[in-house]
Amino acid sequence: MEENKHSILRRFLSIRGMGQVISVTVALIIMVIIFGIINPLFFSGNNSANLLRQVAPILIIGIGQSFVLITGGIDLSIGSVAGMSCMMSATLMTAGRLSPIPAILITLLCCCGIGLINGILISKAKLPAFIATLGTMIIARGIAQLVNGNMNTDSINSEIFRDIFYYGSFLGIYNPIWIAIILFLVFAVILAKTRTGRHTYAIGSNYEAAKLSGVNAVLAQTKVYVFSAFLACVVGFILTAQSGMGSMDAGNGYELNAVAASVIGGVSTMGGQGMLFGTVIGAFIWGVLNNGLQFAGAPLAFRNLVIGVVVIISVLIDRVARGNLRGKKLFGTKK
Repeated sequence: MEENKHSILRRFLSIRGMGQVISVTVALIIMVIIFGIINPLFFSGNNSANLLRQVAPILIIGIGQSFVLITGGIDLSIGSVAGMSCMMSATLMTAGRLSPIPAILITLLCCCGIGLINGILISKAKLPAFIATLGTMIIARGIAQLVNGNMNTDSINSEIFRDIFYYGSFLGIYNPIWIAIILFLVFAVILAKTRTGRHTYAIGSNYEAAKLSGVNAVLAQTKVYVFSAFLACVVGFILTAQSGMGSMDAGNGYELNAVAASVIGGVSTMGGQGMLFGTVIGAFIWGVLNNGLQFAGAPLAFRNLVIGVVVIISVLIDRVARGNLRGKKLFGTKK
């Protein structure tokens, strides 16, 4: 019986990325305790609810970035796609006078189209992911600015839309949190239990070997960029509902927040490794650092500095764990 317990524990710890997930979970618990000691209001019900609502969109957009990173790519367009979603949905409901459902469907179709373009450029045209998504980032931001004549929209009149995506609640939990939970569960199953998930890991681990083993690399790569755009679009709806209007600046910097949540949570920037549960922890570390440092009176610039340092440390840990620094110094190889 004791040997079986040890065997189960060893298998659990051998899961790709599990070591860093455990480490960052412990770090998160320590941070929560420290910030709670610094200011007991950190544990208040209002702050906890606000923290969860702040983390929800970062988690959602981080899930999409995690899929992309696991394939060995990166999606710089997701922040702009979220902004495009915000402006397009709001414009359709105000100037276009559409009801929420057609506005949502049209916006989803257009945003997923950006993801499809990303996937085709990267998988078929063989453009580097950085270049392809940099281009679509600029395009999506341009669309966000053009749809309403380079102006923010009027206030949307649909209280139903605002309640569904931000202000409503169920069982005392705000709807953005439920949306994040549902999307996490759906995409965690896709990544862990389906052929799509296996192919995502395979092309990130060894692209050529995956193709030789029968993986449709073009389809697998395209799927993850469509997933990423879809999730960014949902975040755009949350931003629209939160502000009650379309803002041309919506989603600015979200691509960097998504990368931060993913890599802090143990998703490898080199591909082939990562767990969505780690992205959850990474998103909470981002949220707790922002929220806790704000309670401690730290200025925004210092909060950004701390999060940037945490991201760099996380990537260095990943590189060491993958053996890329074994036998090497940081500034050169050993002689």
